Amino acid sequence: MTALDGKKVAFLLTDGFEDSELTSPWSAVTDAGAQAQLVSPADKNVTGKKGHVQDVDQAVAGADASAFDALVLPGGVVNADHLRMDRGAVAFAKAFFEAHKPVAVICHGSWILIEADVVRGRTLTSYPSLRTDLLNAGATWVDEEVVVDEGLVSSRTPDDLPAFNAKTIEEIAEGSHPGQRAG
Repeated sequence: MTALDGKKVAFLLTDGFEDSELTSPWSAVTDAGAQAQLVSPADKNVTGKKGHVQDVDQAVAGADASAFDALVLPGGVVNADHLRMDRGAVAFAKAFFEAHKPVAVICHGSWILIEADVVRGRTLTSYPSLRTDLLNAGATWVDEEVVVDEGLVSSRTPDDLPAFNAKTIEEIAEGSHPGQRAG
């Protein structure tokens, strides 16, 4: 038996994602026994900024957070900017916080969490250019490899992926966090 047997993890992204911020956590959670599903506003597949193409498993418009145990939000400027403008994607991400489920976010992925108004009172990290956005949204921003705040895992860049993946698996294995704030 592996750490995440029986767990279902949603990866929410669209075109322009940072390739390694999808492929590395995806491999990590599936190697740990989870079933990963790509949820997106895109129709058939998504393409990363370095060319990785992956099929979409489910449209975000019909996705239900209650069907998943956790959410992973890869970064990439274009991906993150487009997701925060998609009402269905924002609502889907926010639903994980309302249900106190683990959420892992890296790089520019935090933009959707700002839009969902779920970072107020939380401590997290991100790509350095999001520092002011997060502070203005009420978060405490720190420059660390990985930060865990009541089920919310955050990291800065692809260089942080080993620590990000380890903490993401740990938080998903622990499950829901009743004390997790919805925002």
